Amino acid sequence: MNESKPRYTFDYNLLFIIFLFMLISGIGIYFAQQMGQYNENFVIKQLIWYILGLSFMAIIFIFDFEQIRKISPYLYGIGVLLLVVLMFSPEKIAPTIKGAKSWFVIPGFGSLQPSEFMKLLLILMLAKVIHSHKSHAESSGGLSSDFLLIVKIILTAAPPIVLVLLQDAGTAMVLSFISIGMLFVSGVNWKIILLFVFIGAGTLGMIIFIFLTSPARLLLVLDTYQLNRIYSWLDPFKYGSDIGYQLKNSLLTIGTGSIYGTGIGSELKINIPEAHSDFIFTIIAAKFGFLGASLVIGMYFLLIYRIVVIALSHKGEYETFIAAGVISLFTFHIFENIGMVIGLVPITGIPLPLLSYGGSSILAALLSLGVILNISAKTRVYMFGNDE
Repeated sequence: MNESKPRYTFDYNLLFIIFLFMLISGIGIYFAQQMGQYNENFVIKQLIWYILGLSFMAIIFIFDFEQIRKISPYLYGIGVLLLVVLMFSPEKIAPTIKGAKSWFVIPGFGSLQPSEFMKLLLILMLAKVIHSHKSHAESSGGLSSDFLLIVKIILTAAPPIVLVLLQDAGTAMVLSFISIGMLFVSGVNWKIILLFVFIGAGTLGMIIFIFLTSPARLLLVLDTYQLNRIYSWLDPFKYGSDIGYQLKNSLLTIGTGSIYGTGIGSELKINIPEAHSDFIFTIIAAKFGFLGASLVIGMYFLLIYRIVVIALSHKGEYETFIAAGVISLFTFHIFENIGMVIGLVPITGIPLPLLSYGGSSILAALLSLGVILNISAKTRVYMFGNDE
């Protein structure tokens, strides 16, 4: 008779990748603030945010996933409440910046963006909703059960998406992509998934048609600033002195990097607003060229790969759904941010995970990865046989 002795694993590879991103982030921000448009030391601030985020990651290990599942509705409720409070807060507490009212200003601390944390809270809540539905619907199943699950997912995701959409279309897109990604792994019949794909494609086609024929109608759902982003994306050099200034300069700066980059000692002469945050990839591509940029993209692939490995190695459905949500979160952020700085997609102001400067972004990303590391640490590996 074989005796199975479980041991618990911890993904040190993922933790090492996080530390590499911290190093690259500091280097990129250092070069960004050499451009002369900043008078603050963002590298030190970013390091502080990382240390704080890593500390929060350690705290996450106190909780097991049964506890996390129980408190997720309360955390979700707090997140939605903060978004409501943000909407009705006076300008002194929540100023409108670049057309978006997305931050609480905390004296002596800086700014806090609730929507960044709402991404993880939505993942936890959706994972609970999906897991609970599947646990109670195993005997019935069928299309009616799948449609009911879809309704539950929509009702859960709609409040934060609508609240965020009123101020920040980019973050609302992230929340929507998270919901769609978790729907895909929820076990819903593929025919229903295919129906939603066709609906999504049709909606996108209709939006493109409206933009080409009567763009003013898009102002019903977008503000002027967001619509101008689309114009600047389509022809950044035509609008290079105005709304296309960022994208035009980003493309020119990336072009100077060529294959090997301009080098550490060179000076970047093209001004790029938000170079240390939203456009940090532009700085990396300019300084270290195509090779350096490819290395960063390769690291992101490795990051996603490690999360996938952890998700597949875990037996619990709830934890797997959380991992799927985190994968969706990082995948969209990476594609959207890198895509916008190279002109592939419109500029949305979405930060590059683990690299862009920003306290809320760093804390939210590290908390998400802390949950993943918790999953890896509490995955049982048996020396003999399996756990079945």
